[in-house]
Amino acid sequence: MRILIIHNKYGALGGEDTMVERISGLLRDNGHEVDFWLEEGVPLHAGLRLKARAFVRGIYSLDSARKVRQRISSFRPDIVQVQNVYPMLSPSVLPAIRRLGFPVVMRCSNYRLVCPSGLFLSHGQVCERCLGGREYWCVLRNCENSIPKSVGYSVRNFAARILRLFEANVTMFYAQTEFQKKKLVEGGIPAERIDTIPNMVEIPECPNGAVAGGYVGFSGRLSPEKGIKTLLDAAKNCRQIPFRLAGHFGRMPDAEKDKPANVELLGYLDESRLDRFYRDSRICVTPSVWYEGFPGVIIEAMLRAKPVICSRIGGMPEIVDDGVTGLLFNPGDSKDLAAKIEWLWTHPDLCIEMGRAGREKAVREYSPARYYERLMNTYSRALKRAGFTIVKERSGVEAPECGFE
Repeated sequence: MRILIIHNKYGALGGEDTMVERISGLLRDNGHEVDFWLEEGVPLHAGLRLKARAFVRGIYSLDSARKVRQRISSFRPDIVQVQNVYPMLSPSVLPAIRRLGFPVVMRCSNYRLVCPSGLFLSHGQVCERCLGGREYWCVLRNCENSIPKSVGYSVRNFAARILRLFEANVTMFYAQTEFQKKKLVEGGIPAERIDTIPNMVEIPECPNGAVAGGYVGFSGRLSPEKGIKTLLDAAKNCRQIPFRLAGHFGRMPDAEKDKPANVELLGYLDESRLDRFYRDSRICVTPSVWYEGFPGVIIEAMLRAKPVICSRIGGMPEIVDDGVTGLLFNPGDSKDLAAKIEWLWTHPDLCIEMGRAGREKAVREYSPARYYERLMNTYSRALKRAGFTIVKERSGVEAPECGFE
């Protein structure tokens, strides 16, 4: 199968950019021919002129529509996978592809189709005010802490919704969790055109021996929406238990002085040190107070056979099975979190048992092989919706017949 992947990179390298590369590699490893159209993002410190250009292009770009037609004419893909189209590509590429008769699959890595900021987060609090065609709230609340930026995000979402640029031109969408799918449906996308494909992770070797580690660990960005205050308050109620937090804490410069004596801030850890960090922990905690997309830190902990305690919010309860692979607590409730940590800490054998169950689930559900299986099913559905017939090539790879039914 020939697949064209389209993605507008971000101003700073992030998880979405990495996932595009990994999906491409996965497809190539399975015998598919992949072509990339990666558009550069707008640098974080771009000048006013470039930002103004991005604002205009983000609404609708005739240049991007022309370029995608040229790209498709030269490559002749069987299917087009789209991820981020903002700000320089714009949704204009979608009707251009549809008019040429090619099916489009869109990976939804955030909530941007139904929330201008893409996060359902405003000033550190969960916010769904824009959901259902009320994009003006992004401006009224100045969700981006910049009126021009908030206006830009609001206008481009409004234009895309009114012109039905996503709904009318994307053949199949896929979300990362059932929770995310639900929000997309609430925003107007038909449920029957949304599949759920959780992220994939590389599977490390199984830890040698089952040992309960010596601290409660947190890995990630130390920022308010990650629930760091909740975690520090919980640690104050568990003073006999050591806590170690790995990650940049530039967004919470007071964390060092606010933390209790049993909390150690480790800062950024490279890949090898982070692996050791997970393996030496007894419990890993993800106390987020917002709708995480698909937090890889939970899977990383599960793969290293560690139980996870996480907030009962967004799609995280789909990953952590309460009482089986870890525990859930009420988001923002430090007393509930402290009670869960204290109880599980005093049951090291249960920590080992939950850790094993977590690794089994992660290997079963989040491996590259499982991701590929799900992605091929979504591609198949998209091709059928577009009128193609799926046949088997000699290599065993599913591919569409030339032409429409």
